[in-house]
Amino acid sequence: MITMQPPVPDAAALAAEVSFQAQRGRGPGGQNVNKVASCAVLRWDFGRSSLLSPEQSARLRQKLVRLLNSRGEIQLRSDEFRDLERNKQRALEKLAERVAEALHVPKARKATRPTRASRVRLQESKTRRSQAKKLRGKPDW
Repeated sequence: MITMQPPVPDAAALAAEVSFQAQRGRGPGGQNVNKVASCAVLRWDFGRSSLLSPEQSARLRQKLVRLLNSRGEIQLRSDEFRDLERNKQRALEKLAERVAEALHVPKARKATRPTRASRVRLQESKTRRSQAKKLRGKPDW
């Protein structure tokens, strides 16, 4: 029996479940950077999210351990722009990218063997190379 996983949430779906805090940024802003709180700090408590299954939540906890704060929330900051709204949007995009990347399950590799023709070709090329190297040496007469 195959169980269906909920789809990977996008930035629009995540926007309803995240909280933002404004801080003074490190990025561009000239003299204003020290006065205006234009850096967006995003927090998402994915453990209580309705967008994820328990399996997906566990996978996020395992894969995104470096983004977790002491309360177990994912925390991201964005201070790329001078504008708080653009930084909020960028933080949401970053979160969506990281979540999609963490929830991606790679396909299992199927073990294969070389074909008979490829083994023959390999042996022939080794024989040719061996002959060429033998001809480089001194004659044994």
